[in-house]
Amino acid sequence: MLRILLVGVLASLFFSSTFVLNRAMSLEGGHWLWSASLRYFWMLFFLAVWLGVTGKARLGMDALRLFRQHLFFWIVAGSVGFGVFYALITFSSVFTPGWVVAATWQLTILAAPLVLLGFGRRVPLRAVALTLVIFIGVVLVNIEQASVASLSETLWGALPVLVAAFAYPFGNQLVWEARRGEKTWLPTLDHPAMDDAVCRVLLLTLGSLPLWGVLLLVISPPPPSVGQVTQTALVAVCSGVIATSLFLYARHEAKSTAELAAADCTQSMEVVFSLAGETFLLGHVLPGTLGWLGIGLTMLGLILYVKVQARS
Repeated sequence: MLRILLVGVLASLFFSSTFVLNRAMSLEGGHWLWSASLRYFWMLFFLAVWLGVTGKARLGMDALRLFRQHLFFWIVAGSVGFGVFYALITFSSVFTPGWVVAATWQLTILAAPLVLLGFGRRVPLRAVALTLVIFIGVVLVNIEQASVASLSETLWGALPVLVAAFAYPFGNQLVWEARRGEKTWLPTLDHPAMDDAVCRVLLLTLGSLPLWGVLLLVISPPPPSVGQVTQTALVAVCSGVIATSLFLYARHEAKSTAELAAADCTQSMEVVFSLAGETFLLGHVLPGTLGWLGIGLTMLGLILYVKVQARS
């Protein structure tokens, strides 16, 4: 359990770059869809390079064959778990600071047990009840944000993240379930490529590409600037490759529902890392009393949640 938690916290450090850099690109006038989609195009390049330099090119080719064999599954899992999730997270950065998005994103800790229940997995009711502490913390953060921005901006910043909070664990859980082959309605993906975190990220990234193509055709955003292209590359490395691989590694090391939930809730640390990043890099003002109280409740909920799950 401790190893899973440490890897998860390290992943949250790299994940926080998403919220900080997405907000920076939004303030510079970059369109949210390019901030979202370019990250995944960059990821394909970096993942291919990584597999090549680490001597896993053959495993990468095996992953491509696995993708072709189960094309529909990977498009669904990738579009929901990577596409819908990240499109909504990036869209929210247009309306609210990154640390607020990161705090609201912690609703995924409430969403994750519900997703597990939906897949027929056992989740301790005490742990689910404790997620309400995190929920209250998120509400307080957004109440403070509403005091400095309009209600409509606050809702546009919060509601998409709420949907994203369910999309991300749902997409990842689809892969987790398929790997174990216990659901008759899912393909059984018992393959060496599924044991490699980078290959799993590659498969989900490939699955998200049709969604990005459709969105780009429908919305037709203006061309991205050189700075936006560069910053999305940095997000792709830090969050898309390093953080996602670490997180999926932690999640797939889990041998029980309790360990799965522990890996999921380490993402709460993203709030702290994002707040620090925006304060030092973007010069944002620190949150007020309600904001700090909300962050404190979120972190308290995380600690209590993990303790309950560890005892179950």
